[in-house]
Amino acid sequence: MRRIIDYIMVAVKGACMGAADVIPGVSGGTIAFITGIYDDLLGSINAIDATAVKLFFTGKFKEFWKHINGSFLVSLFCGILISVLTIAGLMQYLLEHHPIQTWAFFFGLIVASSIFILRGIEGWNLKAVLFLIFGVFLGVTICTLSPTTTPDALWFIFLSGAIAICAMILPGISGSFILLILGKYQYIMGAISGLTSGQAVGESIVVLGVFAVGAVCGILTFSRFLHWLLGRFHKETLITLAGFIIGSLVKVWPWSDKAAIVRAQFPDAASVAEASLQIDMQVGSAILFAVIGFSLVTGIEIVGKMLSKRKAA
Repeated sequence: MRRIIDYIMVAVKGACMGAADVIPGVSGGTIAFITGIYDDLLGSINAIDATAVKLFFTGKFKEFWKHINGSFLVSLFCGILISVLTIAGLMQYLLEHHPIQTWAFFFGLIVASSIFILRGIEGWNLKAVLFLIFGVFLGVTICTLSPTTTPDALWFIFLSGAIAICAMILPGISGSFILLILGKYQYIMGAISGLTSGQAVGESIVVLGVFAVGAVCGILTFSRFLHWLLGRFHKETLITLAGFIIGSLVKVWPWSDKAAIVRAQFPDAASVAEASLQIDMQVGSAILFAVIGFSLVTGIEIVGKMLSKRKAA
């Protein structure tokens, strides 16, 4: 039976997951895995089933709470929420004022995540390579064919929440990265920032409320599908996802939308050529931040392996 201090630690681990989920390339699922709460997370989510619904609607709230491990879930999601609300404003600022360096940081994060996913897969053969190629092709195709802007309609916000939340329970895949692919990362970060800053609070509440409903629906359905998929096709699923991440790097390339960066950062430049030159001069800092992002994921992986070995011992 957990004590109050245990739930405080769960909240702290949730805060770490929330920080990871705000940053594309770092998976909240990975943080849950290396902090030792991954099994509890999956088990608690899967416990929200027909039995839980029956217990709730028959008034057996104490049994319902125990069945879904409610105290654990509340502690975890409180930590996640606090972290997301705190960091979202910073990410919004960085994307607006330092886009090259921020996207380069994301690029390094995602490259490292891809490498560690592939390194963890054993038994490579022609079939595995074909799955990897398929994943890369799928990622490149979706990113290059998708429009640079996606609709801000509530139905698409709901869909984005349902898809992005699945990354929370999948180590190696970042929910924020999925939002980047869907073209909704800056939009959702802006809504969170607006909520905390007191600007356009009403609109932010509606957007985030719809996103949250989509997230709940997504995680309840996808957790079961994920169990089945990884149970039947574990290696093939991971390889395809890794390939998808690699292919999707075309969307995170710091200079992929150079014209938009020119308009945002240098609106008063004498010419487009002058503004482009100023952006090109940021290559050095972009490389530095990419290396920092790569090193961050590498550090997380090293710590995770050390903790796993210590737990096994």
